[in-house]
Amino acid sequence: MSAQGERAAQAVPAAGSAQAVPAAAAEKGARAVPVPAALGRVLGQPRVRDFLASALAEGRLSHAYLFVGAPGSGRSQAAEALAKCVVCPAGGDDSCDECRRVSHRSHPDVHWLEPGSSTGYLVAQVRELMADAALAPMRAQTKVYVLQRAELLRDSSANALLKTLEEPPVGVMFVLCARSADAVLPTIVSRCQLVRFRTVSPRGALAELMSSCACTPDEARVALAVAGSAGAARDYLSSPSRQDVRRRTVDTLGSLAADDGWDVLLAASELLEAVRVPLGDVRAAQEEAVRESTDFLTSSALRQVEDANKRELTARERSGMMECLAAAESLLRDVLLRCEDVGEPIVNSDAAAIVDRLAAGTDPAGAIAALGACSRAADDLAHNVSAQLTLEVMLLRIKEALTCPPSFR
Repeated sequence: MSAQGERAAQAVPAAGSAQAVPAAAAEKGARAVPVPAALGRVLGQPRVRDFLASALAEGRLSHAYLFVGAPGSGRSQAAEALAKCVVCPAGGDDSCDECRRVSHRSHPDVHWLEPGSSTGYLVAQVRELMADAALAPMRAQTKVYVLQRAELLRDSSANALLKTLEEPPVGVMFVLCARSADAVLPTIVSRCQLVRFRTVSPRGALAELMSSCACTPDEARVALAVAGSAGAARDYLSSPSRQDVRRRTVDTLGSLAADDGWDVLLAASELLEAVRVPLGDVRAAQEEAVRESTDFLTSSALRQVEDANKRELTARERSGMMECLAAAESLLRDVLLRCEDVGEPIVNSDAAAIVDRLAAGTDPAGAIAALGACSRAADDLAHNVSAQLTLEVMLLRIKEALTCPPSFR
C-alpha cells in the first residue's frame, strides 16, 4: 500500500465538522499537485478533481464525503476515481489490477450501495454495512463505501448509520452521493465533508468529452445523450458492447411499425440480451476475486461476498437498461423535432433515415406519447419491475403511440 493509501486511513477529521469545499479553495491549489490518472478521468469538474488530488497528496482525506450535484455532473465517476486512489498501491494509476477491480465493481474493499427499495435504504442494509465495516480490509489498507442516492437515507436507516459516521472504524471511508445537500438529513450532512459538483452545460460537456478522447462531434453528442455525463460518455465510447445496445435500440424502434406483437416481444428479449453482454467481464472478475478469497474467508464471509456480487450485477444491469431507455428517448426526441419542423440539428444523425421515417408516420402528439412510454419505463425499473417486462411494455406503448397517435384516435 502506498503512503497515500496509509494517510487515507489515518487522516480523519473530527466527526461533526462538516465542511463545504468552496470554489476558491479548490482553485487555490489548482494544478499545484500532481493529479493521479484515476482523478484525471473526472471530466467537467476541475475544482473537485484538484481539491481531491490535493487532499490525497497532503494526507488530509476525510473519513466521510458527501458529493452533491445534478444528475450527469460526474459524482459517481468521482467516487470511483477516489476509491481507486485510496486502494491503489500506486495512488490511482488507473491501470493496475486494483484499479481494474474497482472499475468492474469487484474489489472486495470497495462497496457500492443503492437503496434496497423504491422508498429508500433499508435498516437491514445499513446494519449489514456496519457489520462489514468492522472487519479488516481484504486487499487494501482502507475500505471504501459508496452510497448512491443518499437522500433516500430516511430516519431509521440514517439513524443506524449515524454512530458509524461519528466514530468510524480505522481505515474506513464513506462517499455519499446525492442531488442536493438540502435533500439529505442534516445529521448526515453535519458528519460529512461536503463537495459540490457544478452543473455542466451541454456545450461544456461536449467540449470536455471531445478534448479527452478521439471522437467526432456526432459521436460525442450520442454518447452524452446515452450516458449522461462526460466521464460516463467516455467510458461508453470505449465499450463496443454498450454502443451495440444503442444501435439495437435504434433499429428496434425503426422497425416497430412493421412488427406484430410477437416480433415486439422477441425484440425486447434480444435487447435485454444485448444489455447483459457487458456484464460478462464483471461476472468473470467477480468469480476470479471469489476464487482468490476462498482460502482465507469463512463460509459466512464468502456468502456475503457472493450476495454483494449479485447486487452489483443487478445494479449494473439496471444501469445498462437506463442507457437503453436513454437511447430510445434520444431518438424519439429527434422524431419530435422533425414533427415540429424545428431547425435544431438532431442528435442521432447516423440514424437520420429512421428518424425521418418515424416522423413521417406520426405527429407531435404521437412522439410525445412515445416519450412518455420511456419515462414510465424508467419508473417501472425504479419500482423493481423486471427488465424483460419493462422493455416489452415500453416497446408496445411506443408502437401504439407512433402508429396510432392520440390525435388520430
